[in-house]
Amino acid sequence: MDHATSRPIRPDTGRKPHSAHWGVFSAAWKNGALDVQPHPGDPDPNPLIDNFINALDHPVRVTAPMVRRGWLENGPGPDARRGRDGYVQVGWDEVLDLLAGELRRVKERHGPEAVFGGSYGWSSAGRFHHAQSQVHRFLNTALGGYVRSVNSYSAGASAVILPHILGSMDDVARRNVTWEQIVEHTDVVLAFGGMALKNSRVASGGISRHIERESMRQAAARGCRFINISPLASDFPDDAKADWVQGVPGTDVALMLALTHELVANRQHDEAFLARYCEGWDGFLAYLQGHQDGQPKNAAWAAPICGVPEDRIIDIARLLPGKRVLVTVAHSLQRAEHGEQPVWMAAVLAAALGQLGLPGGGYAYALGTLAHYGKRSNAVPVASLPQGVNGVKAFIPVARISDMLLHPGAPFDYNGKRMPYPHIRLAYWAGGNPFHHHQDLKRLTRAFATLDTFIVHEIGWTATARHADIVLPCTMTLEREDIGGAPTDPLLVAMHRIAAPNGQARDDYDIFADLSERLGTRQAFTEGRSSGQWLRHLYEKTRAALQEKGLYAPDFDQFWEQGELALPQQDDDGGILRAFRQDPAGKPLPTPSGKVQISSPAIAGFGYADCPGHPAWLAPQDAPTPAYPLFLVANQPATRLHSQLDFGAHSVAQKRQGREVCTLHPRDAEARGIAEGDIVRLFNARGACLASATLSATVMQGVAQLPTGAWYDPVDDADGNVALCGHGNPNILTRDVGTSSLAQGCSGQLTAVQVERFDGALPPIRAFDGPR
Repeated sequence: MDHATSRPIRPDTGRKPHSAHWGVFSAAWKNGALDVQPHPGDPDPNPLIDNFINALDHPVRVTAPMVRRGWLENGPGPDARRGRDGYVQVGWDEVLDLLAGELRRVKERHGPEAVFGGSYGWSSAGRFHHAQSQVHRFLNTALGGYVRSVNSYSAGASAVILPHILGSMDDVARRNVTWEQIVEHTDVVLAFGGMALKNSRVASGGISRHIERESMRQAAARGCRFINISPLASDFPDDAKADWVQGVPGTDVALMLALTHELVANRQHDEAFLARYCEGWDGFLAYLQGHQDGQPKNAAWAAPICGVPEDRIIDIARLLPGKRVLVTVAHSLQRAEHGEQPVWMAAVLAAALGQLGLPGGGYAYALGTLAHYGKRSNAVPVASLPQGVNGVKAFIPVARISDMLLHPGAPFDYNGKRMPYPHIRLAYWAGGNPFHHHQDLKRLTRAFATLDTFIVHEIGWTATARHADIVLPCTMTLEREDIGGAPTDPLLVAMHRIAAPNGQARDDYDIFADLSERLGTRQAFTEGRSSGQWLRHLYEKTRAALQEKGLYAPDFDQFWEQGELALPQQDDDGGILRAFRQDPAGKPLPTPSGKVQISSPAIAGFGYADCPGHPAWLAPQDAPTPAYPLFLVANQPATRLHSQLDFGAHSVAQKRQGREVCTLHPRDAEARGIAEGDIVRLFNARGACLASATLSATVMQGVAQLPTGAWYDPVDDADGNVALCGHGNPNILTRDVGTSSLAQGCSGQLTAVQVERFDGALPPIRAFDGPR
């Protein structure tokens, strides 16, 4: 890098730059095979980029427009054959005519309020060809709007609770404590749910430098102590030298309460900080000390709940006073029943220590969960495609899609409001796979059967595509040009096209432009620009900001030839929590009191039994029983991002007998006659799936761990009903209920199951075969 000009010096190797959520890379063709190499400046590249090497021409690619036979013959309407029907190939003109006619019918008969365009999913790292932005822009310009979804499957509870107690998700997660601060200042990282590198190696928009592993190594070498409170030892890398505290899944709040109680009992909490910077401590203290229910929330109370010995809890509490302590909570904790509570209680624990706003101390929600977090913010913007104005006000929390489709008109609670579920006739999906994200997949199948029409843009035959009525083949990221960039990554990437489109695949933008033509809204959608002209238009926002700062600001052609552009970053100032600590009167928090809300009168006023007015221990309903005695931890996979490119080389190489791998403790396996490599059946009252067993003491006893993301592969019983998923998708087992009435977030991280050795005939893996 020429530091005087920020011009990159890249040798002419014939390689082309590109970017993914997993990392910046370059690609070239060698002897007919795709060769992918990470960016040379990345200190810890993500192996997920190897999922690209076999993806372009994989047989599971959708190569032509397809229409479900039942829809083509009988027209729109609810249909239980979705997911089982055959498909008919049609030409592009015919399918766009059909689709335009159906969109027109639904709009004229039912209005845009009958169209669901949530289209949830990560899709591409490119800022223009971002599928969700494309479909939202299309629906806004062509129909006048759509029913949207809010929040995410990853952080549905935290995104709602954090503004009540501290500030927005971005302020508490993105603009707060950085890895630089931890390396220099932090003495103890109390990590509830750990800091698994498989999670912090991804970032929407791309990531050029994976610094988490080295930051942990440097902090540990200085003497920082990482404490991994999790049922999985793998939730920290070895580089951190973390102490593993094995806690029963879903009981972190009980442990946090006990730690806080121990601080108070020994007069080691920061009373001055609580008085000056917090609101509602006294009411919470009455609960903590048992004045409300007669039960002090001490270590003796918490030990049998969370499975951590009483003396271990006391030792952890005594480690904290006088140290620079950082409390973190992984997304996984709030993807469970009452998921709002650990997010809230962790903030209270940090406040009791008086650490909020200190460099390397306090509370950094979700640090270690995504590569966005723990980084400085860029000092110039990275533009994205504007989505236009949505004229429809109705929305749902993203994880309530089955409830909406199965119960139109029924009321639901959300963040202090009660609203009716809209009646959806048509759903339009691009760039996502709800048969990965969502829970209770049999129920989701019934929900999609209620639609008149289901439209999907896809690169491959996911389970979502197999349930669609109209499937349009779209290009994957390597088959188009784009700009990669993220708000916390200092590199803008020119994403060059690596390969021609597969079959008849087209860019989402071109599909929507031609569809808009048929609906008379092409100009509104395209603004008269081609894809290439849009890239230049979006890049100009970044270039102008650089020029205004007197920095190197190449024109688009120069940027494209260079392949990348270094971006300046803001000072590491600690964000709103640091500013609040330094000037509580002049820089109050965006909460009702302007302070940290230890208790919340607003939430108390909602009257939710499952989310009271202060953080509390609420026992889960979906806990192990004699029939289903194991906790299933359905966490994020290490071999792919969600379900993206599950057919990719890296993902497939980690499967065994073609199936996902389930980790069991050796004692749990021995009690069930299960050996290393056996195929096992995981089951409960909702469903069952097969997986290959591996045995390891890195998972605590009483826990089975099976990652999400295996493409759903239903296998029927003799009566034609789904008996199990043969590939190992745990969401056939998970429960489809909201975290609470407050946030209605996804609660799919944990459920109760039984596991047995499977001795029957193994069904073939069909997840990566095309439909009939």
